[in-house]
Amino acid sequence: MKNEKLRKRWLSGVICLVFLLLCHLQPLTASGEGGETLTVGVPVDRCPVFYLDQETNEVVGLGADLMRIVAENAGYTVAFRQITENTLKEALDNEEYDVVMPFGSAISSASGHPTVISENLIQMPFTLVTIGKRDVPHLHDLRVGMLRSQGSVAETVRQLYPSIEINRYETMSECVKALREGQVDALLQNSYVWSYVLQKPSYQDLVVQPATVFTMDFRAGTRDGAEGQALIERLNQGIAALKEAQRQTIILDYTSRRLYQYEFSDYLYQYRWILAGALLLIAAVISVILWRIHAIHRKHEEEIRRLVDHDPLTGLYSINGFRKRVQELLHAHPNKPYFLSYNNIRDFKFINDSLGREAGDDLLRFWASKTLENLSKEETVGRIEADHFAVLREIAAEERMRSDEKNVFEPVQNFFIKQGKENKVQISSGIYVLTPKDFRETDVDHMLDLAMVAEKRIRDSRETNFAFYNPEQWAEGKRIADVINYLPLALRSGDIQVWYQPQVNYQTGKIIGAEALCRWEHTVLGRLQPMDFISTLEEAGLIFELDSYVWNRVCQDLHRWNEHGAHRSVSVNVSRNDIREDRDLAGYFQNLIRTYELTADQIRIEITETAFAERPELLISTTEKLRACGFQVEMDDFGSGYSSLHMLKEVPVDRIKLDLHFLSSSGDAEKGRIIVSHIIQMIRALGMSMITEGVENISQAKFLREHGCDEMQGFYFYRPMPVKDLDVWDDQPGDTSSLRAWRNETGGTNG
Repeated sequence: MKNEKLRKRWLSGVICLVFLLLCHLQPLTASGEGGETLTVGVPVDRCPVFYLDQETNEVVGLGADLMRIVAENAGYTVAFRQITENTLKEALDNEEYDVVMPFGSAISSASGHPTVISENLIQMPFTLVTIGKRDVPHLHDLRVGMLRSQGSVAETVRQLYPSIEINRYETMSECVKALREGQVDALLQNSYVWSYVLQKPSYQDLVVQPATVFTMDFRAGTRDGAEGQALIERLNQGIAALKEAQRQTIILDYTSRRLYQYEFSDYLYQYRWILAGALLLIAAVISVILWRIHAIHRKHEEEIRRLVDHDPLTGLYSINGFRKRVQELLHAHPNKPYFLSYNNIRDFKFINDSLGREAGDDLLRFWASKTLENLSKEETVGRIEADHFAVLREIAAEERMRSDEKNVFEPVQNFFIKQGKENKVQISSGIYVLTPKDFRETDVDHMLDLAMVAEKRIRDSRETNFAFYNPEQWAEGKRIADVINYLPLALRSGDIQVWYQPQVNYQTGKIIGAEALCRWEHTVLGRLQPMDFISTLEEAGLIFELDSYVWNRVCQDLHRWNEHGAHRSVSVNVSRNDIREDRDLAGYFQNLIRTYELTADQIRIEITETAFAERPELLISTTEKLRACGFQVEMDDFGSGYSSLHMLKEVPVDRIKLDLHFLSSSGDAEKGRIIVSHIIQMIRALGMSMITEGVENISQAKFLREHGCDEMQGFYFYRPMPVKDLDVWDDQPGDTSSLRAWRNETGGTNG
């Protein structure tokens, strides 16, 4: 009985002990349920995706937060570790990590072991960064810089763009250095990383290109196998449970706050000029130091204002936006004549004080809307400050000025009168006409300053509404605009006509050819000589349109003469601007003679000495190609000021066209005759033919004939004439006094 009692007591004690142990272990089991630790290896050089918290030295970031939620959903407690390997491929072979991330797709480890990857946590957009707003080459021809740790990204890029050149660097600073030194065209990284990197002050010259190159998945991966597959399958369940709202909240949180922590070097960069000035002014008085601090503060305020490109009141460009838009337009349209006007409402403070600030704001908005209604896409307007507006306007005919007066200025001036008030708005405008230098070295602030000078002069005088800073440039700009803008219409309507100046053989009296010239009956400017528009079209890059029109008309006339049995040849001019590497002149002329059924000897192509002076190698190659196609090439204007004996040796031409500059009335006439006579001998000795242009009297003609030059052109024989007058060159001798003199001298007739 006693033993039985002891056994029962012992049994009861064991049961109590087990119960107590179970009670003690239950919280431990509960706390450990689903609490297996998942070690995740990640790179920490990709803020805000993965980076080290400076206070806790823990791995944080939007990628880390997303993975924590996924791991919790899958029943894991996540532990992040910074990978020490150079690449993710090498990290896959490190058994200390359960998984490694981020991956865009499955890759093999460094040892060649296959991997298994999870579902996508987030889509990563990858974009390019360049220095400034520059045009980058096509992606297939691009040289891209990337971090060395972005091995999987590099493989994805090579798959998408096989011909792209990828250069990888250890750090982002090395990437940026390579970009600035021209080793690469652009840097590639995901947009979230760029949102952090470009906060660095010394990277202010870097600009994100707007187009996304590609998007890449954001996945975890581990070595393939039963254990790895089970782990990834469990993570996929956690990813499936990840809510979109959670994902977007994390992304917004990390991309909207300023994570970049300034280093000492950043402060040195941002305030480098201030620090340098402080060292120089360390011994200055307190007042100078206070003035300097105030200047720095004002500069910072101006920088903040420039961050906003648009004016909130009117919707127009702000000063910063206007500046950038003007630069864009001038670079896009380097041949358009523009003026910049600076406009100001006189006594605007009185309007605000008497009618109220709201009325003043309404006036400014009305002025802005009226201006926008009358501007084209190639023009722009901005509100500089207060009631000051700046407009970039294309120079056009007087009708445009009158239209602006009627459609913009008059409605603005009568804004309050139409509301039944007696306040007439007075506007003063200063106008600066842009010069060619403004297109090459665009300084919008300088242009505004000059327009403001003109506006202040008008505002102080109160005499007229507008004034020009450079009126002579305005007149020249209008003339250039009239030439450029009317060229397409003139070519279509026939206002530009091809004239011919005959070329003669003085020994026989026969017309041996002609030079094609052009005359322009301008709708606005009247009759123009070539000197009035050729240089303008060359500067505007439009001379090829005119030259090709002349060449086609000449070929049409030659074809017509051929049909009437007259096989003639004509010299046509080629501008120095027509000779370009991307323009096949030989092919163009070959196509002309095929189209009009001509022979190559009927077109003689005149090139100028200035073309040799500017681009000798290109001129020589172009000349060789033309001669290889059977065309005769002439050197025009030899002796007009750019003559070069080196040119005669290098350029393979068939005929020299001598300019009678040496026989002009100015200078020593005897020296001129000596020079011309020796030039003729030299050209003959070189095996070239020649013709002299600009022959104006019989003494010049006789002199040339005596020294061996028979072919001549000039007013002494014929002036330039329309094609209808030249149609008779084989039919009758003509009745010019010069040819009468030739007949009296030689007893011949003009054939």
